[in-house]
Amino acid sequence: MSSLANSNLFKPIQVGDVVLKTRLAYAPSTRLRASKDGVATDSMLEYYSERAKNNGGLIVFEGTSPRRDFGCFPNQPILETKQQVEAQKKIVDAIHSNGSYAASQLLHFGRAVSPQLAKLFNIPFVGPSAIYIDEANKEAAKVEGVELKELSKDEIKDIVKEFADSAKRAVNEAGFDFVEVHGAHMFLIDQFIQTSANQRTDEYGGSIENRSRFLLEVIDACIEAVGAKHVAVRLSPYAEIQGGLGKNSEVNPIVIWGYILSEIQNRADKGDELAYISVVEPRIQGDNEGDEKDSKINFSWPRLLWKGILFRAGAFLDPDHLEKLAKNIDGDDKLIIGISRYYTSNPDLSDRLKRGLPLTHYDRSKFYNAFSNDGYLNFQPYGKEEVHTKDDVEPKPLA
Repeated sequence: MSSLANSNLFKPIQVGDVVLKTRLAYAPSTRLRASKDGVATDSMLEYYSERAKNNGGLIVFEGTSPRRDFGCFPNQPILETKQQVEAQKKIVDAIHSNGSYAASQLLHFGRAVSPQLAKLFNIPFVGPSAIYIDEANKEAAKVEGVELKELSKDEIKDIVKEFADSAKRAVNEAGFDFVEVHGAHMFLIDQFIQTSANQRTDEYGGSIENRSRFLLEVIDACIEAVGAKHVAVRLSPYAEIQGGLGKNSEVNPIVIWGYILSEIQNRADKGDELAYISVVEPRIQGDNEGDEKDSKINFSWPRLLWKGILFRAGAFLDPDHLEKLAKNIDGDDKLIIGISRYYTSNPDLSDRLKRGLPLTHYDRSKFYNAFSNDGYLNFQPYGKEEVHTKDDVEPKPLA
């Protein structure tokens, strides 16, 4: 692999009020190493600290639920209680002490929470409309005795307020530099945007403007809470996971998300420019890459509508796309490249790309090994052997 030291990837860039030393970012990656109560652990502290060293870029902390009732996976971090905030602050402080910066990704699962977990954790099983992801999901809900319900307007207002309140906890208490509103991958915000999950007849359904209303209300509430320079959003126009329509939508994604980007740009033009907008490449479908048609989609249009910092993520280090990385980063002076999978197995990824060193391939089978450090802490910087002494050590809460 050739060195990227002379590319824009290793030139500083201002994002919000901070100046990143590199345009290489750690993209949000669910790893399920928090405690059963959603408290960040010592293993997470070590993991993020290693990836913040000799970096100076942005670390987007994994998807976090503002409250337990927003939905969650087992061992996913939550940012609700004082204990949860204190634990995450220790990780943010470590990221900062290593010269890097941190964003908190906030999400609501909506209908994407599994019926089994909805019952186990007493999580409301809700969505924009009472439309199940598929028949299997509907049958599972029936077995568990949980019924998918349409959110009321009062419930929507409560969720918007909680996004804003959690943004305050993230920025003002835990010390995150940014909050990233998760509007992608068919979690609740994306469910409102797409007709496969939203058949409402009120001001939150029907037209593209109405279906985008919830997202824009969340963004506006977060701006009011912590300031636009601390707010970002993630979008996935072409994702077809969890019932997403992607390129199969009856309306071209360019029209739907083009409207959203134009509305966010309008806010920027009036003085409320978001820190960045994160977009997932069409070639990525959740945990996997899409088909050949997905890879051939022209995804240059977000830049035509959004003039601020653009954060692109999606298999940029895979062999088929690596040669395009330098071309992309050098062709857009307001671009950040996010990496997820190869960052899990290369804690010194920034150094390897700068020096043109080989990359260690990731181990997908161990991405979500809760209660274990195997596949999490064993990867080492270039030239060092993997360490497995902590594989069977259970992560412990930081607070």
